[in-house]
Amino acid sequence: MKNDAKRGVTALMPIALVLRAVLLLRWNELTRLFAVNTLFSDKKIIHNFSHMNHAFLHIPVLRGDGPVSHFSTTKRLSINLELEEWIVGRQVTALVVLKDAKLAYENYYLGTQPNDLRISWSVAKSFLSALTGILLEEGAIGCLDDPVVKYAPTLKGSAYDQVSLRNVLQMSSGVLFDEEYLDKNSDINRMGRELALGGTLDGFAASLQCRFAGPGEVMQYVSIDTHVIGMVLRGATGRSIPDLLSDKIIRHLGFEQVPYYVTDGKGVAFALGGLNLTARDYARFGLMIQQDGEYGGKQIVPKSWIRTSTIASAKTLPGEDRYGYQWWIAANNPKEGEFFARGIYGQYIYIDRDAKAVITVNSANTKFLDYGVGEHNIEVLRSIVAML
Repeated sequence: MKNDAKRGVTALMPIALVLRAVLLLRWNELTRLFAVNTLFSDKKIIHNFSHMNHAFLHIPVLRGDGPVSHFSTTKRLSINLELEEWIVGRQVTALVVLKDAKLAYENYYLGTQPNDLRISWSVAKSFLSALTGILLEEGAIGCLDDPVVKYAPTLKGSAYDQVSLRNVLQMSSGVLFDEEYLDKNSDINRMGRELALGGTLDGFAASLQCRFAGPGEVMQYVSIDTHVIGMVLRGATGRSIPDLLSDKIIRHLGFEQVPYYVTDGKGVAFALGGLNLTARDYARFGLMIQQDGEYGGKQIVPKSWIRTSTIASAKTLPGEDRYGYQWWIAANNPKEGEFFARGIYGQYIYIDRDAKAVITVNSANTKFLDYGVGEHNIEVLRSIVAML
């Protein structure tokens, strides 16, 4: 009898182990789903934006074995009352200002620290733009007018079937995708849940079937377009985005921390917004762009690509901010050479090439969609440049 009982327990052990594994998997998925649903809550948003790896699948972007490229300092920026009110009102967590490749100001707020790896959100899109320029020059990609399905054949039969690489770089695919952040049922939020539950972003992109316009007809901001850029780069090289970004860009910039990407369930980088860096490392990337792709005496990104990608080329509507290849240009842009990367909740890499100024901002601003906030932010960043 004892032997029968022992055999019964032994027989049940594999089943118990399988159940335990299933429960653990589901628990992890539910934990990530909860993290998505509470990511922007007032009590958690600041902590979450510096600790995305606590809640999501992620993968490192190796920084290489080179030394850190330290900034020398220049005359310190004086924070006046107006700028202080902006920092508080916009819930800024980090502000780093470079002038002539030197550190003019650096500060951290709301309990965050200099070494925090801060979520980029859509600032990450501009990193993918730089990577595209390199792969074009190297010949891995034929030309911007190649159809995306040439490199990402899983998109055949989807709304991306007739779309070119240029179209997705300019956010002009014409693919119907609801970018309403405050609507829980929007496409952007459905994509977030797909990410949390271990789904595939490639599959999500391939599932899109509807269009609102023909390719290239009009610019409409569609974040999944950037994921398609990532699919193209992966398909053209057979390499992952973290591997490519590390090899082609990051290892040359002397980053001080190892960045990471949030990933989907297949380990594919959330390239449209899941990059996490320190504020100073965002500034290092921005400085490379401001210096026409050069850093530390080495040409990292082709100068011609920097100049082409940062001018307004997409067909935006009158009065709206303009767009290049994953870079923004303000609607009231006063001069050539002023452009910026922008992410939700107040993330910026702002560049004024003529002034040799780079400003990186990280924020947790829950009012980022309020009327006039984006325009005012650019005016403040311009005022900072004027004070340098």
